[in-house]
Amino acid sequence: MEELYKHIEEHQNEYVEWLQDLCRIPSVAAQNRGMEEAAQKVLEHLNLHNKADTKLIDTDGYPVVFGEVKGKSKRVLSFYNHYDVQPEDPVDLWDTPPFDSEIVDGKLIARGSADNKGNLIARIAAVHAYQQVYGELPINIKFIVEGEEEIGSPNLEGFAEKNADLIKADGCIWEFGYKNADGRQQVSLGVKGMAYVELTCKGANTDLHSANAAVIENPAWRLIWALQSIKGENNRVKIPGFYDDVLDLTHQDVQLISELIYSEQEMKEQLDINQFVNGVEGEELKKQLIFSPTCNICGFESGYTGEGAKTVLPSEAKVKIDFRLVPNQDPYKIVEQLRTHLDHHGFEDIDITPMGLEYPARTEPDDPLAKSVISATKNVMGMEPTVMPMSPGTGPMYELCQKLGIPAVSVGVGNFASNNHAPNENIYIKDFIDGIKIIARVIDDFAKH
Repeated sequence: MEELYKHIEEHQNEYVEWLQDLCRIPSVAAQNRGMEEAAQKVLEHLNLHNKADTKLIDTDGYPVVFGEVKGKSKRVLSFYNHYDVQPEDPVDLWDTPPFDSEIVDGKLIARGSADNKGNLIARIAAVHAYQQVYGELPINIKFIVEGEEEIGSPNLEGFAEKNADLIKADGCIWEFGYKNADGRQQVSLGVKGMAYVELTCKGANTDLHSANAAVIENPAWRLIWALQSIKGENNRVKIPGFYDDVLDLTHQDVQLISELIYSEQEMKEQLDINQFVNGVEGEELKKQLIFSPTCNICGFESGYTGEGAKTVLPSEAKVKIDFRLVPNQDPYKIVEQLRTHLDHHGFEDIDITPMGLEYPARTEPDDPLAKSVISATKNVMGMEPTVMPMSPGTGPMYELCQKLGIPAVSVGVGNFASNNHAPNENIYIKDFIDGIKIIARVIDDFAKH
């Protein structure tokens, strides 16, 4: 593999240019910006650099870019990625323009650099490098690149159902991956699920002068009282039945947690906080991060929030909430429980709009793919990776992988301060090159299992 690693290092400028080129396309799915251009650019990379058989597969939203590269064996390794990115707002907090794709002090700063174009290009580059050095791949490779991950992948389930044979694989490398604050690479064996909902409370049919607050109910207050019924100050969700399906930790889970390295002090310093929720630390902190479901307010909207004062009684209030779920919680069941809970507390008038429902998903650490990724990461980085039983984040892994019997593992090019979904999203160039090497090594090793 040393010859392959040398080739990657000698061509790193070329691979970085591929990434910069893709990051300059503002492919914001939520705003329908740059989506067609980005899909075509990914298709171009797969055709030109990997000699892949490619096609754009239509969905009810943005198309899925599919590519397949034949190898020597019948085994198949797939890569799931996405070509859409988050909106760049607030633009004034960026150190460089978000789509200029500039390199500053060894870091590529661009929207999408970590989430998820860096990982996508690293995988394209790994296949390219392997082909250049060894010719034919040892295994079949499939690329599945969607354009709606950042808006909840609303059409991926339908895509997977219609194309189950096409996307069939022996394992899938999932879209994300990061390093800890101490520089140790993370390998994640799953994702949490999610029930993302919007609650809406309506009052009068128009905004009013706040003098009317003596006799007209304020929907903002009503929504706040509803929220107070959902979660307590101890961070526990108060919806009856919410925790009923949460699985007890196995002995293996406890062992993985004990081996998991989480840089508590570095994280607190990075975020400028004094403590974590409920003051947890050590083993309990790691258990809570990985295996505890959550209820989080993403945003609250009502009334006047502009500059200066405006005495208004709003006619409507909205809040967006995400529930992160763990095995074996069911997002559809959680929404039903939320509806029952609100009705029981007298909030029948509050509407619930589901905006993203994902099942949790896991792969066992003794799965051949997990072993290959862990081994490859150790080989390239020269140290044991941090193996996370499950990522605290969420994605459509279950629909694309576990539902079809495909194990999935995550490893990638981000760092603990990559600022996903925030200003100054970034990756280090060195991490990007190491990420290419890791994927190339996985391709080689997984073919032998």
